Amino acid sequence: MVDQPDPEDGLAALPVLDPDEDAVPPVSDDPDGAPQAGEGTVAPDAGAGAASGPSPERDEREEDGRGYDDLRRVHQLVNNNFYGVVDASGGAFGFGAVSSPGLAPGTIEPEAAERSLRFYVSPQPCFGEALGKLRENSLVVLTGQDHCGRGAGSLALLREILGVEAGLRSLSPANALAELAASRDLKPGQGYVILDYVGELNVEAVQTYAIGRLSEELRRKGSYLVITASGSTRRRLALRDHCVAWDAPDPMELFEHCRKVLVHAALAPDTEQQLRERVGEQRRPADVVAAAMVLSREGAERALDALRDRCRELVQELFRKQPSADDLIPIAALAFLEGIPERTFERECAALAAHVRDWEQSGEMPVAESDGARAVLQGAVVKQSRARWKERAVGLVTTDHRPAPGRNAGRSERRLVFTEPRVREFVIAELHDLYGYELWYPLRQWLGELALLGDLDTRTEVARGVALLARHALVEVDEHMLKAWSGGLTSQRVTAALTLQFMCEAEHLAPQALTIALGWTDNSGPGRAVTAAMALTGRLGSLYRLDALNRLWFLTQRGERIALSAHRSLVLLLQTAEQDAERALFILRYVRTVMAKVAPGSRERSIGLRTAVQILEAARLDTPEALAAALLRAAPDSARHLGSLWADVLHSGYRSRAVSALCRTLVQLREDPSVTSAVRELGEAMRNAMSARQWAALCHHLSIALKHPDYAIPGTRQLARVLLGSLRGRPWADSSPSSAPLIPTAPSTFAQGGRSK
Repeated sequence: MVDQPDPEDGLAALPVLDPDEDAVPPVSDDPDGAPQAGEGTVAPDAGAGAASGPSPERDEREEDGRGYDDLRRVHQLVNNNFYGVVDASGGAFGFGAVSSPGLAPGTIEPEAAERSLRFYVSPQPCFGEALGKLRENSLVVLTGQDHCGRGAGSLALLREILGVEAGLRSLSPANALAELAASRDLKPGQGYVILDYVGELNVEAVQTYAIGRLSEELRRKGSYLVITASGSTRRRLALRDHCVAWDAPDPMELFEHCRKVLVHAALAPDTEQQLRERVGEQRRPADVVAAAMVLSREGAERALDALRDRCRELVQELFRKQPSADDLIPIAALAFLEGIPERTFERECAALAAHVRDWEQSGEMPVAESDGARAVLQGAVVKQSRARWKERAVGLVTTDHRPAPGRNAGRSERRLVFTEPRVREFVIAELHDLYGYELWYPLRQWLGELALLGDLDTRTEVARGVALLARHALVEVDEHMLKAWSGGLTSQRVTAALTLQFMCEAEHLAPQALTIALGWTDNSGPGRAVTAAMALTGRLGSLYRLDALNRLWFLTQRGERIALSAHRSLVLLLQTAEQDAERALFILRYVRTVMAKVAPGSRERSIGLRTAVQILEAARLDTPEALAAALLRAAPDSARHLGSLWADVLHSGYRSRAVSALCRTLVQLREDPSVTSAVRELGEAMRNAMSARQWAALCHHLSIALKHPDYAIPGTRQLARVLLGSLRGRPWADSSPSSAPLIPTAPSTFAQGGRSK
């Protein structure tokens, strides 16, 4: 084990070198992050390794590494999509809205609940029925269609019983009910919600007796639980007696309530009549509220325009004309490949046309519009296909010049894009509603080919499009696409992982994405387990952070390939959380807690140490700067967690890597006076976790490591004095040669300055 040195001996277990000698870097560590000889492992026989050549397992790990490189590039480009507003493009009439309270598990602040219920009108009689069941059993399940107001209804029910200042907490939609039923940790007087419950991974996890016991425990403690779920939940025997069918409130009643709350000008009778007619057609409470807000802010004409939803009408008008195959196929292709270079789009569009032609010629089924489809490629050269966009998608498609990632503006290319983000979803919805197997079979074949062979930009857009399709055909997406891709080659697995992350942009799909990812880790093979680890980064890991961390920690204890991917995902999860101080602290606190609980010398501690050293060595997502340095700047409270992790790693066989990471961090913080207090707290946390002998050894080793040209930069030693200086009366001093051995440290390619080349 890498954790075997005596903790009292700490850093004093390495051979002594002359402190006047330059710190020569050792042979670099294994790129997968495993310690080398001298770092807690036994070096393999060199001759045997050379004779046998690369193993299949090694090839798989290298392929997985390339997949993570793709994930990092996507995260760099779409970080705001993953961690910004959820479902902004799908908000009512295109107006972005904050995530619904309770979407992410955790405490629901009273202010957030108040905002969500500002315009709330309770639907009757279902609200009264649900309230009665909740009072009687302390548990109720609201079932119904998506977007009918079940989430807001759950908060309204709990506040009706517990009061506006009651503590409300959201629980994870995956396995939370089973865990809660077996838990003894329910708090008295607490309101709990599980939004968009999708069931347990183990179908036997929740039985009727367990639900009854949970209801009794809730009643005993004066706490209440409201679950929202789809209508299929009513068929689950364990929950059947607790279900209430939920309906949206009357749209006109809701609209009038909003008008009373909001300030608006008087309306002419004919204008008010038009508004009422349009409002009466709405089925989503969010759309009615959005229209009332537009009326208050921008007037009646804009509110009418919003209610007409011209964007949706244009898409519906396009499909009412029953476009021919040579118009339909490009529109369908663009729905899954928006924004890629035009030349690439044209090539892939031709490939889709070929799939349609091949499907027809197979004779497996009769195909509607077969004559038009056969003519797709006939005479295509003389049709001026680029000019036809002005006719085939008027007001829906335009061209834009955008540079490729990493290119300057001089290398921009023309790209086809929809005029509004919502057009893409509407097109996919119409394709799903109007066309059957004759279109979707070749379309699925084409998407599978792109997931396998497409470049990263193409596969990213495929994932976006498939995530939009999942809003209308989740079962089809899961069975015909995600299941195959998640167990396929690296390119397919990255596409599947990205699809789950993009699914989280729709609130009602986020729990489904979590359940699918967790299912891939349950006896589904190493390939799918690696795909799950990839998927649990990004938006999915942001929303369900505890679920993601628990499952990734579980995966670190699986086989080497799966464990390596889980380590990479844990680091990537922290890299993507850098701009969110609260989430970054949550991740660091989790790893620190795990390290504190595992037994010294155990396999679990070895796994934790490997995770910790990779976190301390990690660079930021978009720059080569040390991630620890960025966290100390953005979240000074991270110092105590980082300090604890550094102390743990310095006790282990990873000690030289820990010293190198510490030197890089000091180099990159040396010119920032604002981090002085955070660095001092970092040193204090390290000192508190180390013995006097270990602390003295660290002072000596760090002093010598900072002599290396990559670290011997003005300001670095001064910051080191802050780290190691007047802590508990132990002043900084350069140790004598005999006081402790030297740790050779590898210079970082990330360090700035040093010896000129």
